[in-house]
Amino acid sequence: MSNAAVPVGLKELLQGYAVEVLRQRPADLVEFAVEHFTRLQESQRHGCCAKNRTGKPARKGVTFDMKSTKEDEEDDESVKTLSSKYTHRVSVCAEAYDPDDDEEDETEPRVVHPKTDEQRCQLQDACRDILLFKTLEQEQFSEIMDAMFEVWVKPQEHIIDQGDDGDNFYVTSEGVFDVVVQQDGVSVCVGKYENKGSFGELALMYNTQRAATVIARQEGALWGLDRATFHRLIVKNNAKKRRMYEAFIDCVPLLKSLELSERMKTVDVLAARVFKDGDCIIKQGQKADCFYIVESGEVKIMIKSKTKAGQQDNTEVEIARCSRGQYFGELALVTNKPRAASVYAVGDTKCLVMDIQAFERLLGSCMEIMKRNISQYEDQLVALFGSSVDLKY
Repeated sequence: MSNAAVPVGLKELLQGYAVEVLRQRPADLVEFAVEHFTRLQESQRHGCCAKNRTGKPARKGVTFDMKSTKEDEEDDESVKTLSSKYTHRVSVCAEAYDPDDDEEDETEPRVVHPKTDEQRCQLQDACRDILLFKTLEQEQFSEIMDAMFEVWVKPQEHIIDQGDDGDNFYVTSEGVFDVVVQQDGVSVCVGKYENKGSFGELALMYNTQRAATVIARQEGALWGLDRATFHRLIVKNNAKKRRMYEAFIDCVPLLKSLELSERMKTVDVLAARVFKDGDCIIKQGQKADCFYIVESGEVKIMIKSKTKAGQQDNTEVEIARCSRGQYFGELALVTNKPRAASVYAVGDTKCLVMDIQAFERLLGSCMEIMKRNISQYEDQLVALFGSSVDLKY
């Protein structure tokens, strides 16, 4: 087995199945697996038909060098009789998307939806804080701006519906949008977007069905990005980023408690930021919005004692340093308080950054580890200032 090669597409295939299990929580995993892969098989057959018509290859799933047999044909017949509560309509969105197999087609026309200067400024403002876009090169970001189209909605209009296949990614421009999920047959509002935010990326990134319904509470506007452009620019960029950071993330002690699928999602939401010597990365007293992991270089953590506020000798004191694989900025996120210290780059430093929403969603299982570190911070402050009051206010 040590010399066995992993078939092309196996990782993506199993990941897609695992995500669907987590979303739908079926009672019978075996039955659900049969139906999930049956739908995938049917979608690939549709792809094969498309290849015969257009001459272009279908998307690649897991492939083995095997010859068809009569048993396969019998299985095909039995597949047609399957029906269950998990069966959904089959569409191109159900096909496994492998960005490594999607070679750039130079003849493919670039999607452009014309915009006024005012519209483009509004769109850039709406997209400024979207983490998915922060790792893109300027040319890629510009192409996304060109490809996005404006969508006006009316009150109670459904933008996406739970269980549907993914078609577009959306960025909210104005209006309030409720996020609703079906729980035991009852519609439950689990969140909302108010004049900012984005949604719809998970179904496109992981080839799964919509996990929730989004409904406009009032008249509003969104910007949409079609599935093909999203895959070509964002999913391919994330695949490149995964290859770059997977090995590094595996070496971060804090993240070792995460499952493989969780670590992969963590990589997807990380953005790289570069700092020069002396740059202030975090300022004591500011509101917390990000969590940082040092990829290269070093940072020093400095603190001013609140108990000496206003005194001439109340200069910043260095309490710790962090280097490759270590993290900082978690304290304020765990305690929901302002930054307790300032952090400065020592030499050229590169950090991987995760925003607070992704931090809370993906690193919940690491919270106990981070809380235990608070006692270490308290000990350091007692040694320096004779009190740990700075962590309590």
